[in-house]
Amino acid sequence: MEKAGAAEAIAKVSSIFIYPVKSCRGISVSQAPLTPTGFRWDRQWLVVNSKGRAYTQRVEPKLALVEVELPNEAFVEGWEPTKSSYLVLKAPGMDVLKVSLSAPREIADGVSMWEWSGSALDEGNAASKWFSDYIGKPSRLVRFNTVSETRPVEPEYAPGYKTMFSDMYPYMLISQGSMDALNQLLMEPIPINRFRPNILVDGCEPFSEDLWTEIKIDKLTFLGVKLCSRCKVPTINQDTGIAGPEPNNTLKKIRSDTVLRPTRKQQGKVYFGQNLVCKSFLTGQKGNVVTVGDLVYVLNKVSSTDEAAA
Repeated sequence: MEKAGAAEAIAKVSSIFIYPVKSCRGISVSQAPLTPTGFRWDRQWLVVNSKGRAYTQRVEPKLALVEVELPNEAFVEGWEPTKSSYLVLKAPGMDVLKVSLSAPREIADGVSMWEWSGSALDEGNAASKWFSDYIGKPSRLVRFNTVSETRPVEPEYAPGYKTMFSDMYPYMLISQGSMDALNQLLMEPIPINRFRPNILVDGCEPFSEDLWTEIKIDKLTFLGVKLCSRCKVPTINQDTGIAGPEPNNTLKKIRSDTVLRPTRKQQGKVYFGQNLVCKSFLTGQKGNVVTVGDLVYVLNKVSSTDEAAA
């Protein structure tokens, strides 16, 4: 582990993305308030099947075409919804669905996603019919119940931290340098939405984020806890919902554990991006906000990807 010298800004935040409904389209915002489970509103909702199991783009790629809107003021720190505040969903061939941001009263038991299972808040029959009609299979829209449920991240990587319906960690960061380096190798460049990060930073060397174990974004400290292994979702065109072979074929050549972690146990994975948790979240205080333009400082890093947690 290298302790960085006097911390100099190595990059700045160029984009922030929130994905309110897991596997549906993200929202690009200029600032995002933090909560103990990640950015506010991020992966707070989940579409599930008749058995309560999560639908994601891995199984239902047409979720990529569902547009999501929240009120602009929803990203102001301390804002609380009123009775006229809605999550708005749009999809090809579908009427607009408006879901009240006021917490629903119905409980859905037996909801599961990956390693987690528990109860969630059920957004009701109109949302259920909308997603059932769109996907073509019985579906319900549920909201994470922060009052009764806790979903810890992997304790061996970040003990004591929690998230909602993200794949495993509350934040994922990618650098523009890494995107540019990958796109130089692809026949057809792809946009950042293939990788669905929360934080895009610009100004650093390609893949330097692999090495970051502790960074500051403005005044907030984040820990880089695990390289982000990639599934098939990056192969899905987020504008069409159609999958192809790239970028995963290229990632296997340049970003596999064989290439990046030759002395470690081989897991047959490819990596792109760094999973983060927020070390310095201040409960009950203001200032837990990340803003486009915030400077990024590296406080600690490893010297090679072979040493990085993955």
